[in-house]
Amino acid sequence: MFTDEKTKDDGLQADESSNDTREQDNLSYMMKTGGVISRSEEETIHCLTIIGQIEGHYILGDGQKATKYEHIIPLLVSIEESCEIDGLLLVLNTMGGDVEAGLAIAEMVASMSKPTVSLVLGGGHSIGVPLAVSADVSFIVPSATMTIHPVRMSGTVIGVPQTYYYFERMQNRIIRFITDHSSVSEGTFRDMLLRTDEIATDTGTIIDGYQAVECGLIDRTGGLADALAELRELIRIYKDGQKDGGGKKVQDLP
Repeated sequence: MFTDEKTKDDGLQADESSNDTREQDNLSYMMKTGGVISRSEEETIHCLTIIGQIEGHYILGDGQKATKYEHIIPLLVSIEESCEIDGLLLVLNTMGGDVEAGLAIAEMVASMSKPTVSLVLGGGHSIGVPLAVSADVSFIVPSATMTIHPVRMSGTVIGVPQTYYYFERMQNRIIRFITDHSSVSEGTFRDMLLRTDEIATDTGTIIDGYQAVECGLIDRTGGLADALAELRELIRIYKDGQKDGGGKKVQDLP
């Protein structure tokens, strides 16, 4: 009897130690990557956060929260290649940032074969808009806002026609990506982009969660539970598709 109780106690201590180690590993992983891995019996989900300003080719100053694209891009590759991770939850609260870095991350997410869901909390401004629509299904909480404005550039600007053409081509790249990955029409988006009565000393539009869904930019309003429930359903469909068709992208499945 004593031996059985001791064995049981040892097993409980081992389980508690294993749970503590797992929590410490998750905390360490979250601090390094801005993400966390959630495991259940049915699926394993990687939650990745895009916060603050998206840092590109230049390092931002001290005191600014930033998402570094040189960290995010290889992380997305590892998620895509991992046999353990079934889907990606992308959580955004970003003011925008480097255009090329943000668009690069958005293209990576959009080209993943694994199910992806995005959730905008707080704000998904500027280049955060392409990131929000890059997932298979996008969510936004009603209180969140999204700022839509033309491309800006800091530093030396040469006053020649080529500068204008460069800005125009970059803007067209962003608009094409957004309209390809959402239900908003190009005309509607350009109208929001060029409005002069919405933002002081600037052009553009600020929309809340309901307006983002109404214009077709974001798929649905909802919170964390809604986004996770949708991602789990997409994972189930994706796994069924792998069995039947060799692993198809979620939106390609019947």
